[in-house]
Amino acid sequence: MPLLAGAAGQVDVARFFTVLAVMLVVGKFAGEAAERLRQPAVMGELLAGIVLGAGLLKVIPTDAADPLTPVFQLLAEVGVVVLLFEIGLETDLKAMLRVGPGAGAVASVGVALPFLLGSLYWLSGWHGYEHTVADPVTTAIFVGATLTATSVGITARVLKDLNVLHSLEARLILGAAVIDDVLGLVILGVVSGLAAGTAFTLSGAARILAVAVAFLFVALWAGVRYAPRLFGLIDRMQVRGVLLVSAFAFLLLLCVLAERAGTALIIGAFAAGLILSETNQFDVIEERIKPVADIFTPIFFLSVGAAADPRTWNPFVAGNHQTLAIGAVLFAIALVGKLASGWAVPWLRVNRTAVGVGMAPRGEVGLIFAQIGFTGGILSDRLFSAILFVVIATTLVTPPLLKRAFASGATAGEPGA
Repeated sequence: MPLLAGAAGQVDVARFFTVLAVMLVVGKFAGEAAERLRQPAVMGELLAGIVLGAGLLKVIPTDAADPLTPVFQLLAEVGVVVLLFEIGLETDLKAMLRVGPGAGAVASVGVALPFLLGSLYWLSGWHGYEHTVADPVTTAIFVGATLTATSVGITARVLKDLNVLHSLEARLILGAAVIDDVLGLVILGVVSGLAAGTAFTLSGAARILAVAVAFLFVALWAGVRYAPRLFGLIDRMQVRGVLLVSAFAFLLLLCVLAERAGTALIIGAFAAGLILSETNQFDVIEERIKPVADIFTPIFFLSVGAAADPRTWNPFVAGNHQTLAIGAVLFAIALVGKLASGWAVPWLRVNRTAVGVGMAPRGEVGLIFAQIGFTGGILSDRLFSAILFVVIATTLVTPPLLKRAFASGATAGEPGA
């Protein structure tokens, strides 16, 4: 059958297969090229996404009217949760808990500083006139909010590529990024309400935070207690692939529980990996999930790159100058605000530059914030393009900067080391 009927209209299966094949092959070749240039593979995948995306070849569907767009968005969602699950499997839960206070400090500075600087910049009026349907304060809150999030998926992939997942710096970054996502959910709930015309309430923000923290606590407590027994029984079964299928189903179900609880899918995915890392079968699960990640994870990074239209950043077009000026200032704020978070843990001997750089990429999380503000009329076309520039730029500069930061400074093995 050449077509499948769906809610979004007719989906051309032959075109879907073609686009998927192109994405997988080009993504792998681009990753290979990046590694030959001594850069993490994710760098090549992001650049390949830009080339195949909305602004250039238009191979990857990004138009909301295209019936394939939600299909690839769904595949990208699977990619990021598989990535976070894989990272969780490779993370020592006890070691992660030991850096909890440090991760909290890094996350707090990494959220508060970019938010304050971004909001104050927009309120200052230095950017010039921008027409939006919202008042300047609401727009400033949105601008600050888009600079707060850290894309744990981007940094986690780079840390994995560099083989430094077991360093203290990596545990600080990943722990802070998870806390960042929890805080980001609170901010996202607030700004979503502002976009819908709802007034901000402290009780509403506190409820979102409490739900996210409660979910993580309950999931980890129950999972670590019961998952080893459950997967011990599953491991005795003889049917082919039962352990991998059960682990993948566990990942999906925990993501569903996280979403139903009002928190992020990626938090559920990371928690699933942490839980199964405490089972006797984790090394087998870790090995068998790799082929699944090899298929789905590149789709996520290609999709992030595909959302960018590099034509809006062409400096030779006079109409782009103000967009680039705003983007340059916001990029500086975004980078400096996260770099400062590396110095939020003076009691630990760590590679502070590596920690700060690891918190820098905005990725898909920043895109979500920007899209809500744009569709709500709070961000103008020019401001949306500038924020998109920041999201892509922070995502692209992180892999080479993080590699250089780890190469130029020693890593620590344990807190206090």
